[in-house]
Amino acid sequence: MHAFVVTLLVIVSIGLILVVLLQSGKSAGLSGAISGGAESLFGKQKARGLDLVLHRITIVLSVLFILLAIAVSYFEV
Repeated sequence: MHAFVVTLLVIVSIGLILVVLLQSGKSAGLSGAISGGAESLFGKQKARGLDLVLHRITIVLSVLFILLAIAVSYFEV
């Protein structure tokens, strides 16, 4: 049981790292000011939808990570 929970913890950890890296930063900086016209042309709804999905996946994976970390410490004893 311990090996299964540790394996699941590693998979969730890698998924959490990837999802966090896929999210865009809060401030776009100078590149956001330059490409501002392109965003109004293509629309921002797509980006908001993708960011919202990534945000929700991050919350789910982080809760799973915490629960699995507690489970690993419980099964280790």
